Amino acid sequence: MTEFVSATLTGITLGLAAGLAPGPLMTIVIAQTIRHGFKEGLLVAAAPLVTDVPIVLTLFFVLRELPNQALGLLGIVGALYALYLAYETAKADTVGEIAAATAPASLKKGVLANFLSPHPYLFWITVGVPYVLAASEKSSLAPWGFVVGFYLLLVGSKVGVAALTGRYRHLLTGRAYPYIMRGLAIMLVIFAVLLFREGLNLLTSSGR
Repeated sequence: MTEFVSATLTGITLGLAAGLAPGPLMTIVIAQTIRHGFKEGLLVAAAPLVTDVPIVLTLFFVLRELPNQALGLLGIVGALYALYLAYETAKADTVGEIAAATAPASLKKGVLANFLSPHPYLFWITVGVPYVLAASEKSSLAPWGFVVGFYLLLVGSKVGVAALTGRYRHLLTGRAYPYIMRGLAIMLVIFAVLLFREGLNLLTSSGR
């Protein structure tokens, strides 16, 4: 039981840190909530539950030695997608205009952004998989505590951000709306540059 509690607390801590960390997915959560309401932000927040299952299973059974070059290519493609989202976020001046012009497609946007980011792969290769394997040697329940605790806080923290944004959405959709959206677009551009640089470093590295 001690191993289970320890693993669960470790998962909760790492999940909260990852969930509240700034990044493209967090920015999309906020942008979609402002544009379309809490439900759409909730769908973006749930994206890791869709993307990470195949990622984790693949890393466990097939790609534990995933080469850096593959992660680098993912990062570069993810950077290009982040730039596209930045353009889409910045182009409309009113909530009505952007809502009428495009379907929310929030889950799709969140899934693509998360799947094309190297961060989930790097986390599970360097931290998640080794921790789960080590914990499984001490207790059959400990790995489950880690995984459940991690995703509960990873997704839950983003849901909390979406709820707060949705609660005060009326304050964000007046004259300040275009400036807020362009600010979020600038953040996405910054994240795109960081993803591109990280992807390029991985692509040119000599590691596995």
